[in-house]
Amino acid sequence: QLQLVESGGGLVQPGGSLRLSCAPSRSTLDYYAIGWFRQAPGKEREGVSCISSSDGRYTSYIESVSGRFTISRDNAKNTVTLQMNSLKPEDTAVYYCAVNMRSSTPYYCSRSVYEYGYWGQGTQVTVSS
Repeated sequence: QLQLVESGGGLVQPGGSLRLSCAPSRSTLDYYAIGWFRQAPGKEREGVSCISSSDGRYTSYIESVSGRFTISRDNAKNTVTLQMNSLKPEDTAVYYCAVNMRSSTPYYCSRSVYEYGYWGQGTQVTVSS
């Protein structure tokens, strides 16, 4: 069974940067659209960004991170990365990556939580001075 592992979280000051990585424990991510999600205490899990399968030609971002976060995939390294710049305290959350279970088209990806499975264990991101 596919299992995803997130890494790269930590404590950073406002305005700082972090780079999150998502990799499978086995198998390959090439055929899957991958999403990054976050969940803050007392809030619902939300879709932060997604990248389409194969060459990742399509990406999508929630408005609050657009222009600050960049999602990318390196199929040779079997990794999907979320580069987070200009971090704000409201970005504080547990960040998860997951596989889109409904579509593997390279032309589109959805950020809907309900389309994703094989969730990783999450990595904590804390933005605080």
